[in-house]
Amino acid sequence: MGTPRVSSTPLPGIGVRYDLTTREQRRVSVVAHRDGERTLNAYRPDDPDACALSVRLTTAETAALVDALLPEHHSPNLLSTTELGLVAERVQLSALSYWNGRVLGETRMRTETGVSIVAVLRRAEAVPSPTPDFRLAGGDTLIVIGTREGVESAAAILGRE
Repeated sequence: MGTPRVSSTPLPGIGVRYDLTTREQRRVSVVAHRDGERTLNAYRPDDPDACALSVRLTTAETAALVDALLPEHHSPNLLSTTELGLVAERVQLSALSYWNGRVLGETRMRTETGVSIVAVLRRAEAVPSPTPDFRLAGGDTLIVIGTREGVESAAAILGRE
């Protein structure tokens, strides 16, 4: 099969509808509303005119779905952590967090939970492999990797106010 074809149809007063027929002959459409929201529609395989699913998404939800469908960070060479019983998650540090202004080593994260903090996202910057003397700040997003239980424990510790 060649490149998928997407057709567009103007919807006066609403926005634009984009239609795609998959290689399995399933029809999917997205309505791009003028206010930035999107509606994702999937149609029944036995009746391509009958809508089986319709979901209205905010702009932020649309961006999250696009990231899940086509993540910039995806590489087939990356290790799939779920196959190994590990998870990687983002944990947001509140401005009211007990850890705001403290150094990472004080959390004793690896000792207490077995979780590794592999990066810290701060504003538009990423700090890979932060050292124990890295000073945390409210609004930081910590990228943690470990077992599901360890990550949940880490989130609870980091959520302390």
